Amino acid sequence: MADKTTQTIYIEADPGTVMDVIADIGSYPEWVKEYKETEVLETESSGLPKTARLVLDAAVLRDTMVLSYEWPADRKSVRWSLVSSSLLKALDGAYRLTPKGSGTEVTYELSVDLLIPMIGLLKRKAERRLTDTALKDLKKRVEG
Repeated sequence: MADKTTQTIYIEADPGTVMDVIADIGSYPEWVKEYKETEVLETESSGLPKTARLVLDAAVLRDTMVLSYEWPADRKSVRWSLVSSSLLKALDGAYRLTPKGSGTEVTYELSVDLLIPMIGLLKRKAERRLTDTALKDLKKRVEG
């Protein structure tokens, strides 16, 4: 699973504000088109989500996944990986936040491996669509 899709967007807000929106997994269905339902299953002592269940309904993928999250103390990034899914063999992702001017540069990395074989080109196209939509939705939520 060496191939990953990476995209970056600029958001007119400080990194803490952006990370607060990212960390509020329970509100994803309000602003992420592809997530129909989310539930935080376990939290860290800091209150940040440790595991969560997400119901994804994207044109390219429909699935219920459980993801595990890692939140570094500096709150400049978050990583997640797949715990369980009916369609995915693996899913690894990350948001990395970098202060830039009066806002934040947000980089989203995503790597997906399906249980069913899929042509690499189609898989990368699906990853690009998911990352592009996620970043645009995040920008709209934070700046809106």
